[in-house]
Amino acid sequence: MLVTALCLLPGLLLQGWLLSPQGVALNIATALLVGGLTEAACLRLRRRPLAPHLTDASSLITALILAAALPPGTPGAVACAVIFAIALGKQAYGGLGSNVFNPAMVGYAVVLVSFPGAVADWPEAADALSGATALTTFKYRGSMTVNEVWQDMGGFGILGGQNAEWINLAFLAGGSILLMLKLAAWRPFLGMLGTLAALGLLGYDNGSSRSLGSPFYHWFSGGTLLAACFVVTDPVTHPTNRRGQWLFGILVGAVTFLIRAFGNYPDGIAFAVLLANAVTPYLDRRLSLASESTGG
Repeated sequence: MLVTALCLLPGLLLQGWLLSPQGVALNIATALLVGGLTEAACLRLRRRPLAPHLTDASSLITALILAAALPPGTPGAVACAVIFAIALGKQAYGGLGSNVFNPAMVGYAVVLVSFPGAVADWPEAADALSGATALTTFKYRGSMTVNEVWQDMGGFGILGGQNAEWINLAFLAGGSILLMLKLAAWRPFLGMLGTLAALGLLGYDNGSSRSLGSPFYHWFSGGTLLAACFVVTDPVTHPTNRRGQWLFGILVGAVTFLIRAFGNYPDGIAFAVLLANAVTPYLDRRLSLASESTGG
């Protein structure tokens, strides 16, 4: 858990440098404080000892992910997301290891549905899981071509949304350390990104007004790489078998693309993850039985 937290720091630090140092620091401080208090309160209500549950650093990861996923300088939204993440997404199921849904995505989805305006209020040229700025502008561009959208935004960047591409790369750098240390599963990671790339190739037509976005656009806009490295690789909420992990990642990538291209929200990573979480018990049970029947 502590190594995972350290691997989140490059993205958070770059986010603070490019967007708002005070805003990101306020998000992190709020998330950590509210996360610790919520965890302690839930443990008391469940009549469970504070140690070792309060010191296992699982709430730390949830807090940092939400601090990164929500706009800098939004302590109210961060606090709300963290409370729902830990109380509803984690402790209501029995605590660490018993939760079905990724806690951070539970909290994020609650805030996204309840306070869409607050989630979309990012500093200029920034975006994250909500899809504010680049993803929003691209989705609601009307008859504008891709090049016209980028020019209208004052330049989109080399790969994805301005600043968002470098923040995504920073989260990828930290996530790559987890993958190399075998602290995160690589199959859901590749399944998600590979599916986004494949569907992006199918939907990209060299930038007309009907283009659904290139693979690079889908990888480096929004919080794609934050989610790919630190959310879909959550060992508690993805399948334990290899084929299930591939299917999990493919499902997350496919639903994310479909929501971005045809849904009401500019982005849908949180909803895609929660849907895949719901399917995980079935994938574990079904594929494990299939493996046993074939002697695999």
